Amino acid sequence: MDKRMSASQAAALIKDNACVWLAAGGGGINEPSYFLKALESRFLDTGHPYGMTLCHSAGVGDKQGGGVDRFAHEGMVRKVIGSHWTWSVNMQELARREVIEAYVLPQGTMTQLTREIAGGRPGVITKTGLGTFVDPRVEGGSMNGCSHEQLAELVDIKGEEYLLYPSFPIDVTIIRGTTADEEGNLTFEQEGILPESLSAAQAAKNSGGIVIAQVKRIVRKGTLNPLLIRVPGFLIDAIVQDPGQRQSLLTGYDPALSGECRIPLEDKLKPMPLDERKVIARRAALEIRENAVVNLGFGMPAGVASIIREEGADGLMKLSVEQGITGGIPASGSNFGLVYNPEVILEEPAQFDWYDGGGLDIAVLSFAEFDREGNVNVSRFGERVNGVGGFINISQSAKQVIFVGTLTAGGLECDIADGRIQIKKEGRIKKAVVKAAQISFSAEYALQRGQDVMYVTERAVFQLTGNGVVLKEIAPGMDLEHDILRNMEFSPIIPDGICHMPERIFSQKKLGL
Repeated sequence: MDKRMSASQAAALIKDNACVWLAAGGGGINEPSYFLKALESRFLDTGHPYGMTLCHSAGVGDKQGGGVDRFAHEGMVRKVIGSHWTWSVNMQELARREVIEAYVLPQGTMTQLTREIAGGRPGVITKTGLGTFVDPRVEGGSMNGCSHEQLAELVDIKGEEYLLYPSFPIDVTIIRGTTADEEGNLTFEQEGILPESLSAAQAAKNSGGIVIAQVKRIVRKGTLNPLLIRVPGFLIDAIVQDPGQRQSLLTGYDPALSGECRIPLEDKLKPMPLDERKVIARRAALEIRENAVVNLGFGMPAGVASIIREEGADGLMKLSVEQGITGGIPASGSNFGLVYNPEVILEEPAQFDWYDGGGLDIAVLSFAEFDREGNVNVSRFGERVNGVGGFINISQSAKQVIFVGTLTAGGLECDIADGRIQIKKEGRIKKAVVKAAQISFSAEYALQRGQDVMYVTERAVFQLTGNGVVLKEIAPGMDLEHDILRNMEFSPIIPDGICHMPERIFSQKKLGL
């Protein structure tokens, strides 16, 4: 059966009030952009489909109206469940105005949920989310005043607390591959990630729904290598071809990002300038042990990859990203989630299984703010829905967690030279606060698990203890009262002997990792 359709024909298959699962990534990575544009056009022209529930396990978009923002029209969706919203600024605005119900769930848990739906099981049972804002005893993942549904339930199993994220039927799954044959068998040879495409497709079909796939090219049936087929054709109802399909918003196609070839990395990862971001990345890098399995988060943590490459230490550890990739050097910016010279590309739910079970030795993650108890917020700023992506899965499961960020924000300027740092202009916003606006990372749960938790800034390093947040190190040249304590909303525990951050991280010389 030939399943090829135009994008508009495929868009017409989606009914009003459908529950739609979109399997893709941010920055245009694995995003079925061509089809989403046609779906948006259909709604703007006809008013259909309306009243949809949209689920996306990752942040999907480009901050320019693409991705999830193709659904960001009043009436088109009534509810959105997503792990990360930063890429979809228009949908954020609908949530802020309470035009839609808005929820955030952990990225890994959402990808795993598609498998539970596909298998006819009651949902995901996990400790992921305990003590955070997705815990029903805290906020239940609700991100605005009109969102009252409970998407997680507290359950007791043999005397231990877990969260149950219940299954629900999926009417439509939208995915993307590289090549399809006429019967819909999909391969992903030019994609840099393998999201939950297979399990989301299975979930829709076992819910009585449909699956729409966008691809770059279509070939005759029977010509694809069966070992390369990631989604079988019997799950696919419509194939939409986009010959101009890009690997990501930033990249048309780079074979080093899909594992087709390996390249020298010197041209891709230039040394960072010696600024506060590099200082923080260097101090975090000093914590990484040989043979450790490491996850680097979005933003400032990605600088750790640059440091490791600059030091020639990339062969001494295994870097990984939650999108399913291990080995190589993670890309940064809007290509975050892709990896240069990847060694392994797994399906994303499998990577989160490994993470959730404790497979990560070290995680380096950003903080927007941390409070006197050690809780971290990355998910909410005022009325703006930001979300967490894989942050909760990663931060709760890694043996050691290193949170990184500047001590203040909003205009901070620093001079760094000769082993010292000087604050030229202080930031307007204090990021060490009395109480975090939202709990994305629970210090109480971390202490129960015995995690090693640090907070690394450009001028000081803090450690989580059972008694609170301890000031562990200060940078050479910093005055304790003037540069650190007065720029915090709370007073950390100050031990008798405070160490200095290593001078070598404030110089142009290599660290010698």
